[in-house]
Amino acid sequence: MSPVPAWSSAATIRAQVQRLWDDGRLLAARVGGEALFPLELRLRQPTVAQTGERFEEVRAWIRELDAGSTSARGYGYRIVWREINHRQLGRNRIPDSVVFDSDADALRLIGRQLDARRFDQIAAATIKLFPQLAGWLARRALAVMEQSEAWERILAILEWFVAHPRPGLYLRQLDIAGVDSKFIETRKAMLAELLDLVLSPAAIDANASGARQFEARYGLLSKPALLRFRVLDPAHAIGGLSDLSVPLAQFAALQTQVRRVFITENEINGLAFPQMPDAMVIFGGGYGVERLADVPWLATREVYYWGDIDTHGFAILDRLRGAIPHARSILMDSATLMAHRALWGTEEADKRFTGQPSRLARAELALFEALRDDVFGERIRMEQERLSFGSVQQALAALWAAAGPKLT
Repeated sequence: MSPVPAWSSAATIRAQVQRLWDDGRLLAARVGGEALFPLELRLRQPTVAQTGERFEEVRAWIRELDAGSTSARGYGYRIVWREINHRQLGRNRIPDSVVFDSDADALRLIGRQLDARRFDQIAAATIKLFPQLAGWLARRALAVMEQSEAWERILAILEWFVAHPRPGLYLRQLDIAGVDSKFIETRKAMLAELLDLVLSPAAIDANASGARQFEARYGLLSKPALLRFRVLDPAHAIGGLSDLSVPLAQFAALQTQVRRVFITENEINGLAFPQMPDAMVIFGGGYGVERLADVPWLATREVYYWGDIDTHGFAILDRLRGAIPHARSILMDSATLMAHRALWGTEEADKRFTGQPSRLARAELALFEALRDDVFGERIRMEQERLSFGSVQQALAALWAAAGPKLT
């Protein structure tokens, strides 16, 4: 006799209902989601031939299904029968499908009645305050249940932001009963979904997105990004200090008479940068160089960028020119690359810049395209820290020579 096919069992039916809970549909239906009930589930059942061949197994299968039905237990599913006509056994009834007449039957079968009642309480309280969240509750029902113990505090946060749009405070300063900054920090993603729905468009900065920009999106103060720089001429030291990290706003307000500003991505290069008259070096921030657009006095200085000779180095230079159009590159040319073949490395294949810069000079663009198109070899790059210190000093000395003063 061949193996018995997997006929639907009481456990199979329970697993199907459990899946409806696990994907959120049972809860969603309670707040206007898809109407599920009465819910009919088709059964995998014996064929007419198997009814005769495995008569006793079929009878046991029917008894097991019936034992889990409302007729035997008082809750759960009712069986929908169909008649079959077997040439030897005559007419018999066989389960064809099961029907859950209400969500109460389904929830009791999987033991989720209390959870459903808790969700109903949360949904009612939420919709009373914010009717516009009904659809969100249906879509995110399981996420709501994960936060059920914290939901009153989540609603308190939403109410506070509605009453205080774009407050201009740090998270630590928000005075919401039972809520500390850690509570909000760990729930930024969900709170962002909710705040986007309950706040007016004027209270949301659409240009800021994601958990990292939560504060900017909703008008909170955030930890200021620090900009590090070194003054390369002792005559321009600030209160005797030459190596400082300050908020960008303070750097923008800096009163300095330096004439030349260098920007380098590598920290060691910034630390080792030689002293130069009337100059400073900024420790770059990768693609964050665009923030230098907020430093107005750079428009009246000579600005030089020293980055890696690779696709990303030129992409960063291109972005810098968006902020400081007159910025020039240094040690990012074909001659430097070709003179240091022994120092070449390779870019990671999945991290190369594949866009098209629009602000590079002709020679810079030609070198970028040659690197991008593997003209010199596959994924060639030269990291700035690979250059010998003597080469750097020579390049800076040549740059300064036209002005008269020499490197110290």
